[in-house]
Amino acid sequence: MNAGDTAWVLISAALVMLMTPAVGFFYGGVAGRKNVVNILAQSFIVLCLVSIQWFVLGYSLAFGPDVGGLIGNLKWLGLQGVGLEPNPDYAATIPHQAFMAFQGMFAVITPALIIGSFVGRFRAAAFVAFVLLWTTLVYDPIAHWVWGNGGWLRSLGALDFAGGTVVHIGAGVSALAAALAVGKSSGTKIGELMPHNVPLFLLGAILLWFGWFGFNGGSALAANGLAVNAFVVTGASAAMAGLTWTVVSWIKTGKVDLIGGATGSVAGLVAITPASGFVGVPAALAIGFGAAIVCYFAVVFRIKLGLDDTLDVWACHGVGGTWGALATGVFASLAVNPAGADGLLFGNPTQLGIQALAVIATWTFAFGATFGILKAINATIGIRVSEAEERIGLDLMEHGVEAYTGH
Repeated sequence: MNAGDTAWVLISAALVMLMTPAVGFFYGGVAGRKNVVNILAQSFIVLCLVSIQWFVLGYSLAFGPDVGGLIGNLKWLGLQGVGLEPNPDYAATIPHQAFMAFQGMFAVITPALIIGSFVGRFRAAAFVAFVLLWTTLVYDPIAHWVWGNGGWLRSLGALDFAGGTVVHIGAGVSALAAALAVGKSSGTKIGELMPHNVPLFLLGAILLWFGWFGFNGGSALAANGLAVNAFVVTGASAAMAGLTWTVVSWIKTGKVDLIGGATGSVAGLVAITPASGFVGVPAALAIGFGAAIVCYFAVVFRIKLGLDDTLDVWACHGVGGTWGALATGVFASLAVNPAGADGLLFGNPTQLGIQALAVIATWTFAFGATFGILKAINATIGIRVSEAEERIGLDLMEHGVEAYTGH
């Protein structure tokens, strides 16, 4: 047991926890005045619901003893057997409960990301059902595939240091399915949602960047050089992506777009996540540059397609996570992490193929399972609010309050 490692992982868990309300601020600032409270409430509800699900059931499904490479069994139901001694299968120098708590914050933020795909359209009861079902049936299995001892993608050698596949592709592709299943907004033309509180949005973006140092750095599961590497490349990719998106947008529109720049930084954070423990700074800069380009044009494509993924969860997280997972297969280096693998640029093209397989499997499963869950909920209790409720806004209709009064 190492006290420094334990302290770093607990601090990192707290940083990742902060990212869930940060998502609420980030989305809330551009969601429209009449749905700000709803976005923040959904973030808070996710934090409560998924924390309980994780303690009771989710951790055992994601990281418990393997069943066929697909899921963990229920041996650790209610955290039975998850004590204060290390579990060497996952982290040999910290208490098992510290590892569990850190991973629990990843489970929390992932469904919170999906919120941005259906702003102002989702009924509260349906949202609760969706979060619980999605976390149990989509997140937990994918987490086991990639990170669980015996998971089939982990056994194949798929690399995902901090969640590019598990968190970002899982959430981003599920957001695409949700946007299609829930349907378009009845009140806002695609691509014309106007930010109403840029400072709130920017606060969310800054807190996300801040928390991401724990997200990626903490995934080293120790206070060591690998954590430092992850910390440094996280900042490098975010900065490069934010600057690149700003320049591209400036060239296209003639305006210095703060919203776009901050969104670009988040795209860079998404893309470096799977690679952060396997690449150095030059690769991180390339990954951040690529993330800004592919995510920017994914947003353009989404608008042209008429898809009402309101806050571009698919474009930033689904596409950005896909780019990051594939880029890991290109830029990964054993010189950075001897426990990883070399990528294409270091003489191992097989790694890129493994990364592509992980991407395809996650895309297919996340989309199909999410669409099925939403269709089942809609057939039973219904998903969407009424057109009148949507027009008035969910702050008043679901929560009975307004974010701004006296205006």
